[in-house]
This record gives sequence, C-alpha cells and structure tokens, in this order.
Amino acid sequence: MGIAADASSLMRVEPFGTTRDGRPSRLYILSNETGLEVTLCDFGATIVSIRVPDRRGQPDGVVLGYASLAEYENDRFYMGGVIGRHANRIALGKFTLDEITYRLAQNDFPNHLHGGPQGFHKRLWRAEMQPTAGNRTVTFSYLSPDGEEGYPGNLVVTIRFTVLSGRNDLRLEYEATSDRDTIANLTSHPYFNLAGGGRRDILDHQLLIRARKFTPVDAAMIPTGELRDVANSPFDFTRLTAIGSRIDADDPQLRLAGGYDHNWALDGFTGSTEIPAAQLHDPASGRRLEIFTTEPGIQFYSGNSLNGSGRGKNDAPHTRRCGLCLETQHFPDSPNHANFPSVVLHASSLFRSATTYSFSTP
Repeated sequence: MGIAADASSLMRVEPFGTTRDGRPSRLYILSNETGLEVTLCDFGATIVSIRVPDRRGQPDGVVLGYASLAEYENDRFYMGGVIGRHANRIALGKFTLDEITYRLAQNDFPNHLHGGPQGFHKRLWRAEMQPTAGNRTVTFSYLSPDGEEGYPGNLVVTIRFTVLSGRNDLRLEYEATSDRDTIANLTSHPYFNLAGGGRRDILDHQLLIRARKFTPVDAAMIPTGELRDVANSPFDFTRLTAIGSRIDADDPQLRLAGGYDHNWALDGFTGSTEIPAAQLHDPASGRRLEIFTTEPGIQFYSGNSLNGSGRGKNDAPHTRRCGLCLETQHFPDSPNHANFPSVVLHASSLFRSATTYSFSTP
C-alpha cells in the first residue's frame, strides 16, 4: 500500500469500510502548506473531498460527496468517480472497430453511459502513496479485463493524483495500454460547488469556457455530429457569465437536457500540452477554479438530475443544481463520428491525458 504518512502528516491513510464483497476500502488524504486538502478513495478512484480556503482564509469543501462507502456503492450520479472506459454516451450502446461491432450495456437507454453500470467508478483500485519532489501523490491502478462491459482488450490503467506544493493545484495524469485495439476516453466526475458544503445551488457561479463551438445533441442526448458556433446563444461562455442567467432560456438544446449537459470543443487543442479550458468563480466566497487539460473537449453538466435522494458529507441533500461537473474528455459518441477526435487506442500504444484543477482567491 505504500507510505501511510510523512513526517508533517501531509499524507495519511484512513479506513473507509468494507465493500459488499468483503474487501477493505481506504481514504487517501493529501494536503499542502497553502491550505489545500484532497481526500481520495480507492473505490472508483474517487475524489471524495477537496477543501480550500475562501477569501477570508476559511477552508470548506468544494465538491459534493458522501460520508460512507455504502453510499458510493449505491450512487447513481457518478459522484466524484473516475469514468471509463469511455466517458459520456455511446449511441445505442455499440461501436465498430477493425470491422467488428461491439455491443455495450444500454444503461442510459438506448445508449451506453460512462463505461456502463459497473464502469471504473464502481471498481476497487489498487493504490500507492508517494511523496514526489515536495508534492504528494496517490497512484491508482486497475486492470480492466477483455470483455468487461463489452469492451475489447485487457486495458491496464493508472491515474496519478498529485497535490502540488506551494500552490492549491490538484493534477490528474492518466495512462493506459491495451493488448488489443480498443477505445479509451477517461475523465473524473467531481461535482463542484465553490460556495462550500453544497448548501446552496450553483446558479450564482460565474463560468467561462474557452470554446467557440459546442456539439449539439438529438433527443437521445447524442451529438448530431455538428460543431455549432456558441455566438448569440445560451452556450456562449467565452466571458465569465452567471450560470443561472440563461439556464432556463427558451432554447431547444436546453429543453432537451433540462439545463446544460453538453460538450464544448476547446480552442487551442494540441493533444500533448495542457491548455486553459475553463474558469469557475463564486462571487460570495471569492473562490476561483481554473481548469487546464490536454483533452479536446469539456462537458458542462449543471446537475439537472440531482433530486435530493442523496445526502452529502455535511448531511445536506444533493438537490437539483447544487453542484456542477466540468468533465475534461474526448467528445461524446466519438467512436461513431469520424469527424471527432479519435478515441481509438491501438494495441501496445500508450494513452496519456492530464488535467489540472487550480484553486485561488484572486
């Protein structure tokens, strides 16, 4: 399991109960000297908590989460988990690769969503904790066997979560290899609420997305293949804009999703270097989140399906729009759209991706 704590107690491990099949789960807590504390769980390689100070220096949690392992096992909202093998939706739960059609679970009927009902968010990962050049890292690893949820190839996945020393940044680095041609599109699914504690909705949050185009969807929430300009629409977040200002506008795309649940095609995508993707600001607390990624897209989901059935770590219910997701990713349904950036991972090739969450109070 690796190191349980360093001399200054900025790295520690705590028990987190036992899975239904009798395996122990643990929490991995990483901190730094500037006030960032991140709690991760080996079940789902999940971000359980991120605590950062507000403009007065008072720390509070800025992602939704649960107090128990059982709640994560029962969760239907992908709360904080790593998503794979393919983030987002695949139309009709099928794709063709090397002239073979693969059929996946239709867990968002008629589509496949977020890797299936037992995707990466429902797996127990192997974890190892390390201090690295003043930073603190947890590396999660998992072998997804050939045929799991219908995907081809034995896929070996590692994800490094690193709390950087000297600034309130959390960096995620993904790697994967397969012994057969397959597809890979990995992301993390935290629900952010920068006000702290998830006690109020996110409609007053201000959002900027560095993208001039998004991928509109059909009635089944599958991209049509079009890359549509955001100008003069509720999807224009090229400047900081209050999320609530247009979320209920009379727009066909917003009506389909009950709010925002769409992918933006990021400006400046290179595939190898992290680019600035989005900013999120809460005027009340002063907290700001900046997101940098090597991915070509970001899915903004405004928590439309949260319904109060789950309760957070502070016993506050997870009500509609009390948290939002900004999922760095390749586009939804990429295997079925030749004009989208490819998610094909060839045998013995290396999948690599990185995303950084940077918190501040400017």
